[in-house]
Amino acid sequence: ILCDDLGYGDLGCYGHPHIATPHLDALAKSGMRLSACYSAAPVCSPSRVGLLTGRSPNRAGVYDWIPAAESGPRPDAREKVHMRDQETTLADRLKAAGYQTAMAGKWHCNSRFNQPAQPQPGDFGFDHWMATQNNASPSHRNPRNFVRNGQELGELEGFSCQLVVDEAIGWLDSVDPKQPFFLFLPFHEPHEPVASPESLVAQYRDVAVGEDQAQYFANVANLDDAVGRMIDALDKRNCRENTLVIFTSDNGPETLKRYVRANRSYGSPGPLRGMKLHTTDAGFRVPGIVSWPKRIASNQQIGVPVSALDWMPTLCRLAGADPPDRELDGVDITPLLDGEKLSRRKPLVWAYYNALNQRRVAMRSGHYKVLARIDGMERRQNLTPKGHAKLLQAKLVDFEIFDVHSDLGEATNLADSLPQAAELKQELRREYEALLNDSPTW
Repeated sequence: ILCDDLGYGDLGCYGHPHIATPHLDALAKSGMRLSACYSAAPVCSPSRVGLLTGRSPNRAGVYDWIPAAESGPRPDAREKVHMRDQETTLADRLKAAGYQTAMAGKWHCNSRFNQPAQPQPGDFGFDHWMATQNNASPSHRNPRNFVRNGQELGELEGFSCQLVVDEAIGWLDSVDPKQPFFLFLPFHEPHEPVASPESLVAQYRDVAVGEDQAQYFANVANLDDAVGRMIDALDKRNCRENTLVIFTSDNGPETLKRYVRANRSYGSPGPLRGMKLHTTDAGFRVPGIVSWPKRIASNQQIGVPVSALDWMPTLCRLAGADPPDRELDGVDITPLLDGEKLSRRKPLVWAYYNALNQRRVAMRSGHYKVLARIDGMERRQNLTPKGHAKLLQAKLVDFEIFDVHSDLGEATNLADSLPQAAELKQELRREYEALLNDSPTW
C-alpha cells in the first residue's frame, strides 16, 4: 500500500499530535515500524518506478514527475518519458512465479496513459488494473478519471482510497483463493487536490487551524480507514496470517501553498529537515510498516535503513521467483524480517536534479547521510544527451555529512570534523559516478 505525499510525521504511530490512525497503528504493532524507511526518490513518478523495478529511477531513466501528454506544437519534453518496456517489475516477477496480480490506484509511470504509444500497467505484469495517470480528478471525491483494463469508467461515487480498496476486495473475490496473489494499491491520498468525508472533517475542526487543515487531517484518517477495510478483507478470507502487508509513502509531504492548488497541504515531516522535492531526509524518509503475523514478530521498532528498492529482491526470494537479470540497487532484507542482522552491499544513493535544495545528490551509508552540490549545474527535469555530457564533466562540491541515526534534523554538519569524512565523500563520488554512467537519456 503506497500513499502519495504522506509525511514522516503524519501517523499516530509516528507522533502526529492530532490525526487518529488506529488501523495503521495496529498494523505497526502487529509487525515492524520502520524509523529509517526511504523511498526511491523525493517525488512521485521516479519513486514509483524505483519501487516497482528495484532499480534507482535514474538507472531506469525516470528523473522527475511525468506530466500527462498534451497535443500542441511544443509539447513538454518530459512527455516522452515513461517506464520503458525493457524494465521488469515486481508484478512481472511474481506473475512468472504463479501469483495472481492486480493494481488499483495511481499509476504515474507514463505520460500517454491508456494509449498504445507507451506501455501500460497490463504490460508490466498486472493481470487486472484500475488506475489514473496521476491524481484523482477533480479531487479524491467522486473521481472521473479512473480506467479499468483500458476502459474509462467515468464518474465514480465515493472517495479515491475507498474506491481503490473496493476494487481490490472485488478482485480478491474473483480470483482463485488457492493461488497466491500480489496486490499493489497506490493511494492518491493525501496528495492535492484534497477532499475528505464530512463526517471525518467534523472530527478535526476543533484541533485544526482552519477548514483546509481539518480537510487534510481527515484525509489521512480516511486512508487509515481504507487500510483497515483492506486488512479486514484479508481476515475474512482467512489469509491475513500468511499475507505480507507493506505500507509506505512515495515521498515526503508537500509544502503548503507551494503551488496554487496546494492550499490543503498540511503534511508533517516530523523531526526531519526539508519537505517533498528535497534531498534532505524529509524528502524521502517516509513511514514504513511491515506486517506478516505468521513470520514477523510483533511490536518491533526498526532503525535499520530500509529502501523501497529492497522489495524487488526481497519479494523475489520470498516468492521463489527469479530476480530480474539487471542491475538492482536494493538488497534482500529477509534476514531483517526474521530478526537477523541486515548487511548492505552498497549504500543508498539519490540524484534528483530538480531538487529545491542546492545539494541534489545524496547518500545514506550506515548512520551517515552525505549531501553534495553539483558544481555549475542548474535544476533540470529530464536528462538529455547534452545534459548528460555536462553532468559527466561536473564535480561534486560543498559536501555536508550528518549522523542521521541520532541527528534526525540534519542540524550538525560533520563534513570537516568526522574522521571518516574523506572516505564518505569519496564513496558518494564513486557511487554517483557509477549511477550517472548507467543513466539513459531522452
